Amino acid sequence: MSRRQAREAALQALFQLDLNQADTEEQQGMYETLAIDTALSEGEKMSARDRSYVQALVRGTRENIKAIDALIMESSKDWKIERMAAVDRNLVRIAIYEIHFSEEKLTPNIAINEAVELAKKYGTDDSSRYVNGILGAMMKLSR
Repeated sequence: MSRRQAREAALQALFQLDLNQADTEEQQGMYETLAIDTALSEGEKMSARDRSYVQALVRGTRENIKAIDALIMESSKDWKIERMAAVDRNLVRIAIYEIHFSEEKLTPNIAINEAVELAKKYGTDDSSRYVNGILGAMMKLSR
């Protein structure tokens, strides 16, 4: 399995978690595990390494969500995060996690390219431009 396929599984899990909010931390943990397991069961068989990568993306993104969302808000002019399409929002979150928070940080152009390609596949006709714009603006702010 490729890293892109792992990102697809992480996107599916994060999308599911975004739409199904938990009331307690215990529920959050159960929902997270269930969402990851569901996303992993729908695709091709994964190696333990790929499975671990999906889990790291989902858990890392969720653990840093407040900081990630703050970066998104800085970069998106007049656009509240809750108004963003769920696919776009979660693709941007994954990319920001991989650029800024992951132990194995990606260079910005790789993370942005991956997010844009997944936006073309899973988002609307405008998603790839929107995701590229938000991430590009964020990169300009961080220079």
